[in-house]
Amino acid sequence: MQIAKFLTFLGMLCMAGAILYASLYGNFRQEGSLLLSIPWGIVSLVDLYVGFMLFSGWILYRERSLFRAGIWILGMMLLGFFTGCLYTFIALQRSQGDWKRFWLGKHWKE
Repeated sequence: MQIAKFLTFLGMLCMAGAILYASLYGNFRQEGSLLLSIPWGIVSLVDLYVGFMLFSGWILYRERSLFRAGIWILGMMLLGFFTGCLYTFIALQRSQGDWKRFWLGKHWKE
């Protein structure tokens, strides 16, 4: 579980750096339209959002509160896997070393 925590923390740092870099030096509208003008750019975005939906389904499954799940899912759609890494890191911390508790969230039974 320590390796998973390390990897999610590392993923968070990488995503934070990439988002900061793009925010400071990129042009979202111009570069987004370029991405949408090429077939592999479209494939990449479809792949990304399918991943967001699958991961969001896991969040929805394991959270006790629909409101909290909604906030996390909104974060996924806005900040991508920065939010996914943060959510996973917190879930790992709260699972107290129990993988079943980590995966199942509210459905976990002692």
